[in-house]
Formats: sequence, structure tokens, C-alpha cells
Amino acid sequence: MTESASQAPPGPASLGAAGPAHRQAVDPVGAWRRLVGGSVLLDGFHALKHAVRFGAEVPLAVTVDRAAALALADELAPDVRETLDALLTQVTESTYTSLVPRPHPTAVAALAVRPSREANLRTLARTPRSAPVVVLDQPRNLGNAGAVIRLAAGFGATGVVTTGTLDPWHPTVVRGGAGLHFATAVERLAVDEFPPGPVFALDPEGEDIRGLKLPDDALLAFGSERSGLSADLRARADHLVALPMRPQVSSYNLATSVAMTLYHWSATGGAPIKA
Repeated sequence: MTESASQAPPGPASLGAAGPAHRQAVDPVGAWRRLVGGSVLLDGFHALKHAVRFGAEVPLAVTVDRAAALALADELAPDVRETLDALLTQVTESTYTSLVPRPHPTAVAALAVRPSREANLRTLARTPRSAPVVVLDQPRNLGNAGAVIRLAAGFGATGVVTTGTLDPWHPTVVRGGAGLHFATAVERLAVDEFPPGPVFALDPEGEDIRGLKLPDDALLAFGSERSGLSADLRARADHLVALPMRPQVSSYNLATSVAMTLYHWSATGGAPIKA
């Protein structure tokens, strides 16, 4: 996938290290342990890049190799290179691996402040909307949830709502989303807490999506990977919609279904994706 580096971040990150001298004075292990319990783990260079690009507050970032991380920024994200230069603290490999549950190939990790729930709920509830909200009904797979959030951010969706027990801000979900939780509103809600808008729920018995135009204010709902739509979600749905599928093929992967549906929305009159 081609990296776009032309977009400037909407707001600066909060720098945990203002410059080289300050970086040397920081105790990264102590600071990490103080912050980690209430922070979002940004696992890898791309998660940090996206979080900074979309205005996340990042009090601490570490790397095993600053020069290599900044070379990646020069190549893939020159728009945030200066911010990363001021933010990254170099640590030993043993220190880095002690801070993260699963080391990333880029040997970069950071902690970010989670966006306020109140702000996300305002974003989700604001009408009229220029792009749908994606609803994951009782998802089970953390990686799939992250992939959906990455898709939603790429299409400019208003947000991603999950129901059920899965935490959409779990570190594995954030890793799968490449830090793009900060580019869209991500929250867990009960069905009776959904933002306003007609619910178009994906179901094999629904109307063929190719004959429909999905409105910008729609809630596009997808059942769990194993059991489909819950009874509560089905009762809340205004429309059941089916994706085209060859007979005897049982289902699509969740992220694939979301991608197909968002593409159909965008290709049949949806708001243009912002450059």
C-alpha cells in the first residue's frame, strides 16, 4: 500500500521529550510504568505515526534505534518527522522488550492519551453526518476489529461502534488498527445507546446491496464472525442487506464485508474521501 505523507496533522502531539537534552534526562522506564495503566499502547512506528498525524496526545515514545525510526519517518511520514524527532527516546533493546508484551519489528512503542468518551459520543451523535458509522455487533476477534477500524479510518467513516464484551481499545485491536483509532470515533455502546440514523444490517437474507444506495447517516451493522447478528441488533435494524456471494460459500471475513460495504457506499454517492 502506498503511504500518503501529504496530510499535515490536525494538531501537535504533546511531547514527552522536548529535545535531545531533555531526552537524556528522562527515565523512560519509570515514566512508562507511571503512565501505562491509563494509556493507549501504540505498538510500532506506524501506530505512532498515525496517532501523531491525527492529533493524539503522546506523552512518551521509545525506540531501540532513533536513527532507524527517523529514517522511516523521512521515507514514510515526513509530515510528522520533526515531532517524532522531539518525542522519541532511545532505550536499550532489553529495556524496550521489558516495556511491551510483544516486540514490534520496528522496535518503536509509545503511550497515548485515549480520546474522551464524551467527545467521541458527540461526534457519533452529530447530525447530519457526511459518512456512516460502522457497527460491529458482539465481535470476537481482536485482530479483525482492528482491521475494521483501519478500514473505517481509510474511508473517512464517522466512527466505529462495538457491542458486547470486546474492548475496541484493547492493545491488540489498536495494533491491528495501526493507530488509526485516533482518526475516527471508536466506542463500545449498547444497542439502545446507538447514535441516530437508519440501521442497515448485513444479513444473508437481506436485500442485495447492489440495488441500494446507502445514506451518509446510516449505521452499517455487521454480526459477529461466528454467530451473525444478535437478536437485539436484528430487532433494531431498519433494513437487512446482503452482499453478493457465490452459492455454497458460507461467509466473508468480517473486515472484507466491511470493506465491500464501505466501498459500495463511497461508489454510489457517498461523501468523497478527504485528501
